[in-house]
Amino acid sequence: MINIEPFSGSYTYSDVQFLLKRVEMETTPVEIKEQLIQSGKKHYSEMISREDEPTSWHLDLFEKSIQKEGQRLAKEVLQLAIFLTQQIQTPIVLVSLVRAGVPLGVMLKRALKDLGKQTYHYGVSIIRDRGIDTVAMDWIENKHGKEGIVFVDGWTGKGAITNQLQQSLALRPGYQDKPKLIVLADPCGCAWASASDDDWLIPFGIMGAPVSGMISRSIWLNGDLHGCIQCNHLEKYDCSQYLADIVDQHRRQIDATTLPNVSFNPNKKHELFQISQQVIQHLAEKYNITNLNRIKPGIAEATRAVLRRIPDYVLVRDRNDPDVKLLIYLAESKNIKIIEDNKNLGNYRAITIIKKVSDE
Repeated sequence: MINIEPFSGSYTYSDVQFLLKRVEMETTPVEIKEQLIQSGKKHYSEMISREDEPTSWHLDLFEKSIQKEGQRLAKEVLQLAIFLTQQIQTPIVLVSLVRAGVPLGVMLKRALKDLGKQTYHYGVSIIRDRGIDTVAMDWIENKHGKEGIVFVDGWTGKGAITNQLQQSLALRPGYQDKPKLIVLADPCGCAWASASDDDWLIPFGIMGAPVSGMISRSIWLNGDLHGCIQCNHLEKYDCSQYLADIVDQHRRQIDATTLPNVSFNPNKKHELFQISQQVIQHLAEKYNITNLNRIKPGIAEATRAVLRRIPDYVLVRDRNDPDVKLLIYLAESKNIKIIEDNKNLGNYRAITIIKKVSDE
């Protein structure tokens, strides 16, 4: 077995242990990366672009999102933590999918500790078309077994990562057909459990490395641990522990007995998934998209796509929706066309469509 030295980035070691290989890599300009991805010459996970410094406007909106949604975030973290204590009798092993799952995993780890539940937390890479990091999973399973493993992501978009997780675990004996994937928001109805089905302004959904332990998104290293870059150039913007601490403060003031239970409703999940698929199919036909990876649904995914990719359009249900203010600001600053569509976005409040820059 490959020797792994876990690290915690800008979190504490008790918050999370990243099972990644820290590497140095030349960055690829976004325009060149997009061309290589769409032409099939390189997979997105084999390249990394430099993550830009957030503007003062971006930071201000991030802070406002915490003020506006911090209490909701804390309430839903506590709901999910209580749910996990009810569902899993063994020690819980949180496996957060890098990067979007990590902030939620940290918040859940702290909440579970306060509830008296023995919990471990790891950050593990999963890459579309490549799968989950098998080296990291072997290490976790060897250390803890499989019974208490719960996968954590921030939200669902159109279900691509959920599907990838399901495919990856189908190759590993001992997992259920439907992976135990827990998320804050599940607008496409494909997670095992979620606090809501809303597409809402999750504070850590609109920031990258500074709210994810100061690491990059993961990088494919064939036959080895998946990799990452430490984003030292963003160090002064680090707010990873800051956000988790604020959520802790809110959470500890909540009377847990007043919270509704996280409920299973397979029929509702199925209905949401069907609606999501219809939205994606409608947009694919309307905008002549053959590669569905160019459609990024949900406020968080739409925002990250504008930050990291070359979009063609940003669709919003309502331009005056305060939850899409940052997305619109970013789109306008890059001269990306914004289209208001209040009829065809289903459960999503925003969707970004990536520009076609090469033959697919």
